[in-house]
Amino acid sequence: MELETHQGGTPEEALPAFYFDLGSPESYLVAERILQTVPVATEWIPVLARDLPGHLGAGGLDRERLASTLADRGLQPLRMPDPFPFDSALAMRAATYARQIGRTVPFAQAAFRQCFAAARSLEAADNVVIAGSACEMHPAALLKGAELRGTHAALVAATALAAERGVRDVPAVWVPGAGEAPDRVFHGDEALDAAAAAMGVPA
Repeated sequence: MELETHQGGTPEEALPAFYFDLGSPESYLVAERILQTVPVATEWIPVLARDLPGHLGAGGLDRERLASTLADRGLQPLRMPDPFPFDSALAMRAATYARQIGRTVPFAQAAFRQCFAAARSLEAADNVVIAGSACEMHPAALLKGAELRGTHAALVAATALAAERGVRDVPAVWVPGAGEAPDRVFHGDEALDAAAAAMGVPA
């Protein structure tokens, strides 16, 4: 578990945030259980992990642990896309567009499953479209939205804000401070329960 504090100018109305990249299998683990573990309003925010200050890439990936964790949770077996890692930029712009139209969660869940349960690389536009279709996003609109300059700018801005908030890599859950208490950032799947506790969710 990794916990950091971060003193920042946080708006009082800011919600907790789950930061993810669709190219991250560790983010997939969190996405599959955060709705049950953290049953409070939490934003799902797509960011480009490669542009975060502490991004480790695939170097520290433990596939055996990932596969075992998924099996223990009764989820579909891990099937990694080939090649891995892949360029997730298109998928993350699509996720940003999904966020703009209020479809972040269903799109992200469908995309993660396409990638890490069906072994379909999200570098390919066809696989991004399949994920969108699973949550009733029109293929042409999704691809057009992903290519808009404003969508790219929103993804860059979200990534920059994540770094400002103390997010080093994904997955991460950012919990805004209250009163004199600082903001906190919880990195990794293993820290999700501690993030929930920080939000006041009973163990």
